[in-house]
Amino acid sequence: MKKNSIIEIKNLTKYYGKIKGVKNLNLELKEGEIFGFIGPNGAGKSTTIRSIMNLINKTEGCVLIDGMEFNKDDVSVKEKIGYLPSEINLYDDFTVKEMLDYHESFYKKDIHKKRTELVEKLNLDEKKKIEDLSLGNLKKLGIVLALMHQPKILILDEPTSGLDPIMQNIFYDILKEEKKKGTTILYSTHILSEISKICDRVGIIKDGNLIKIEKIDEIIKNNLVFVTITSNEVNKIIDDLKIEIISKENNTIKFKNKSSHCELIKQLASYEIEKILIEEPTLEDIFLHYYEGEE
Repeated sequence: MKKNSIIEIKNLTKYYGKIKGVKNLNLELKEGEIFGFIGPNGAGKSTTIRSIMNLINKTEGCVLIDGMEFNKDDVSVKEKIGYLPSEINLYDDFTVKEMLDYHESFYKKDIHKKRTELVEKLNLDEKKKIEDLSLGNLKKLGIVLALMHQPKILILDEPTSGLDPIMQNIFYDILKEEKKKGTTILYSTHILSEISKICDRVGIIKDGNLIKIEKIDEIIKNNLVFVTITSNEVNKIIDDLKIEIISKENNTIKFKNKSSHCELIKQLASYEIEKILIEEPTLEDIFLHYYEGEE
C-alpha cells in the first residue's frame, strides 16, 4: 500500500543576513515513518525544524502539512503536530502538574488518559517545580507535552539529550508504539547510534544542504567496506590497485574498498597475502564517508 505524504518541504532556504542556515532543502515524509535527520551541531538541523514550525521566517520555500501550506496562525495544523525543541523553556514557578494541566486545557478532546500513561512510563514526578527539575526530568516533561495530545506528526530536536540509557530505551519504545499507530516522526540528532535503532530512512545534512537521503539498510548495504591486509607486497599492492589508504604500519595496510568482495579477491589473488580482514562500516564510518564529500 502506497503511503501518503504527510510533510513536504519544498526549496526551503533560510539566511541569517549573509550567513546560510539551509538552502534549497527538499524533503518528503510519509505516513508512519521515522525519519532520522542527522548532522553535527551547526549543520542546519534546528534551522530546518524551526522553519517547519514557523518559529523563524523562511527566506524562500514552503512547508506543506497534509498537502496544505502551514502558516503560523493555522491552529488546525498545529493540533496535528507534537514538537520537542532541543532546549526546553517553561514557566519555572509552575509545578509539573500545573504545566501539564495548563497544556491539557488547550485541547477540546480528552487527552488526560494519554498524559497519565506517559507520566507513568517516564516516571515523572508531577509535584516538583519546574525550576527544580534536572535536565533529564525537564526533557521527560517536554516529551509528555509533545505526545500527550496524540499528534499525527512528531518533530523531535535532539530528544534524548539528558536522558539516562534506561530512559532512552523507554523513549524508543514509546516512539515505536507511535509509529505503529501511523504517526510520522522527524527525529533530528547528532548521535548516530540512535538512528539505526529506530529510523526507517535517514537524511544527512551538511553546511545547510541535504546531501543524502536513504533507507538505513540500503545506506549500509550499498556503502564502502574496510579491508585490512598483511603482506610482504603491501607497497606493490598500493601502487598496482591505486587504493585509498587509511593507515599503514610495517606490512599491514587498512584501506577503503568500494568494489565488490569478489572483485577485490580476484585483484588480490596474484599477491602473497598473510592476513586479510574485511569489515562492514559502522554508521559513524558511513556518516564520515558522506560528510567528507565523497561520492
